[in-house]
Amino acid sequence: MDTTTVLITLILYKIILVGIGLWAERRTKSEEDFFLGGRELGPIVGAVSYSASAASAWTLLGMSGVAYIIGLSALWIAAGAVLGSIIAWVWVAPRMMDYSRKHNILTLTDFLARGSDAGMKKAITLFASLIIFISFIFYIASQFQGAGNTFALTFGMSASSSIMLGGGVILLYTLLGGFWAVSVTDTLQGMLMLFTAILLPVMAYGAVVDSFGSLSAGLASVYDADALSLTGSNAGLAIIGVIFGNLAVGLGAIGQPHLQARFMALRDKRAMRTARYIGVGWYVIVFFGMCFLGLAGHALHPVVDNPENIFFILTGSLFSPVIGAILLAAVLSAIMSTADSMLLVAGATVSHDLGVGKAFKGRELLVSRFAIAFVCTTAIIVAINLPASIFSRVLFAWNALGAAFGPLIIMRLAGISVKPIGVLLAMIIGFGLAVFFYMSPNTPGDIVERLVPFAMGLVVLLLLRNKSKGL
Repeated sequence: MDTTTVLITLILYKIILVGIGLWAERRTKSEEDFFLGGRELGPIVGAVSYSASAASAWTLLGMSGVAYIIGLSALWIAAGAVLGSIIAWVWVAPRMMDYSRKHNILTLTDFLARGSDAGMKKAITLFASLIIFISFIFYIASQFQGAGNTFALTFGMSASSSIMLGGGVILLYTLLGGFWAVSVTDTLQGMLMLFTAILLPVMAYGAVVDSFGSLSAGLASVYDADALSLTGSNAGLAIIGVIFGNLAVGLGAIGQPHLQARFMALRDKRAMRTARYIGVGWYVIVFFGMCFLGLAGHALHPVVDNPENIFFILTGSLFSPVIGAILLAAVLSAIMSTADSMLLVAGATVSHDLGVGKAFKGRELLVSRFAIAFVCTTAIIVAINLPASIFSRVLFAWNALGAAFGPLIIMRLAGISVKPIGVLLAMIIGFGLAVFFYMSPNTPGDIVERLVPFAMGLVVLLLLRNKSKGL
């Protein structure tokens, strides 16, 4: 790999990111500008930045890595992610956009606590903030870990140095430009991911055919019968667990605060309708493309030290040094920039939701920036000192946020009013069960971890709903 070309490309990419941050700083004058871009997000930026901030490292590295390991049954995970994006864009997006404007809501925590009395509102806000901080620190740490793996493979740098370098650049442009900087850089990231998800699988397919005569022959040469089955080694009821457990991955999208912010920020209904097609199309191409890449990668490289590195191994083996270096550097930078949306939500949680900004009247944005820096630093420490599987860590945070917040989002947007105590209990039970099942032995498709916490939260809300019309 031409490391000089990679380094030059990386530097240029980082200059562009910081330049976007400086441009966006001029557009950021208020909390609404900093957290929602003045609610002026267009369809392309809205759709692609939503997709990129939802996917990134766990898609490029985790999705291809898990497909490499388990075979064809990984297709259900990709299908679940696509199904979640369809539900989010078709049902949630228009309702959340209208609701947030009608009630002047800036954050998801505003949404969760609305309609509660002072005591319950404080309790809901505090617990929701705690969930966001815990989940986002692990989520962001996984992105930094992905960056660290990449730099280590490319330059021979230590993982800790790589993580600190990537985190520092992300922190800089997020602090400068807030929502606009995050959305535009995420759009650039998303376009790079889309390009890669088309180019790499096509090249990998050609290499497999050249080596084995056909894709099926290539897969049969490295996978056993179980891995070549859509249900793996499972039988009977376990098959249902694999299918529904993996499809349930998409449920988590409904409860992600940084994704709901994109819906709140859309310019109008026309932009939302256009963004819907762009967003779902992006998901189809990228998730299935990375799944295919993992399968083809196993045929081409049957033995690797870390399956989550198959993306980089294929990039190095399928392209000439210069083209491969540019592609790797561009996507490498894209992986590192996904944490920005979550950092922005963390800043909003401290300054706006917890009300810390009010104690420093006139300096609310400064408080937000300090909170962003704190969360970023904590995530870097976690990534360095508590390394784990990127795929596993992201799915935990994804499921925990989805189970804690997703059921109430569905209920409230459906017009069903819930008692404040029900809101708090649903969050506690959903999040608590997500943590418990994450630490328990796996089930087929992890159906228990992905479905039970969400379902139990929904049951609590239904039992404690009001008879009056929804808020």
